[in-house]
Amino acid sequence: MQLSAGQLGQHLAKGLKSLYTLHGDEPLLIQEAADAIRAAARSAGYGERSVHTVAGAHFDWSEVLAAGGSLSLFAERQLVEIRIPSGKPGKEGSPALQQIAQGAAGSDSTLTLVLLPKLDRMTRSSAWFAALESNGVAIQLDPVERHALPQWIAQRLARQGQRVAGGDEGQRTLQFFADRVEGNLLAAHQEIQKLALLHPPGELGFEQVESAVLDVARYDVFKLSEAVLGGQPARVQRMLDGLRAEGVAEVLVHYTLAEDIRALRRVKEATAAGRPLPVALREQRVWGLKERLFERVLPRLTATALDNLLYSAHLVDGIVKGLKAPGWPAGGWEALHRLAFALCQECIGATGAAAAQRARA
Repeated sequence: MQLSAGQLGQHLAKGLKSLYTLHGDEPLLIQEAADAIRAAARSAGYGERSVHTVAGAHFDWSEVLAAGGSLSLFAERQLVEIRIPSGKPGKEGSPALQQIAQGAAGSDSTLTLVLLPKLDRMTRSSAWFAALESNGVAIQLDPVERHALPQWIAQRLARQGQRVAGGDEGQRTLQFFADRVEGNLLAAHQEIQKLALLHPPGELGFEQVESAVLDVARYDVFKLSEAVLGGQPARVQRMLDGLRAEGVAEVLVHYTLAEDIRALRRVKEATAAGRPLPVALREQRVWGLKERLFERVLPRLTATALDNLLYSAHLVDGIVKGLKAPGWPAGGWEALHRLAFALCQECIGATGAAAAQRARA
């Protein structure tokens, strides 16, 4: 059975299942969901807890299998926690997890909690994960997307009795907060807790938030890609500066931008040849949020514009490797800025044209 993160609290209030699987790459949300299950388990009389971390190809699964049937003299119920940081249980782990999942259905003395990172589509369709999902409760915990971060912050503030001002002032405060903690949800959580220590319940002004919240954003090239394709120049500038300050390799940033341009060009060619857009996107392995961004900008991006961007990406590839290109900055980061903003500007034009067409319809 699948549950969303927001449904977990209501589910636990109704009673516990004997098997839970948490998977995702957001440490804070994984931690909070696991803590909620552990707390519910303690309240239900699960007095013992054992933790098994699967590391290496030669991990001994027999110990995990035996744990479910070994209760001490001091507890009638136990929580068995299985952590698989790699997301790959291995050759022996696959049948072991299937056995654990099948045995969980008839067990009222052992609650099993399996913790996994973000899983790809192939892993989610594996026999062992299907067994965990069908015999227990599986919850996918995704990072909070940038557009949803201000609302997430507001909800967390509300939990501790605090709020921002209404209207534009409050939105400005939340946007400022989100800019400072983007990509670092655990730090966002800590900054929100700090506000509870610094200020009493009630309304928080912009100055109070500004003076308390540190710049703890973490930027990655995948989020940069989303900002560029989303036509968000201010965010692109902030992220490029952040990536440079964090010492991210220029070639990695270039690879990300160039791959987006190449993928846009290939999908454009495929659709021009008669392939349906959803099929062309799948063939180029474009999924999730990026798929939605491609769908939005591709109909309005011309083949000529993409050819020009592809040529620019070729020139910047040489620049970040130490070569010179006439009419281009000599520095790698300056050239990356120019390439990123060129692609971003094309995406702004594409989304603006699409919006205008919808308004006229």
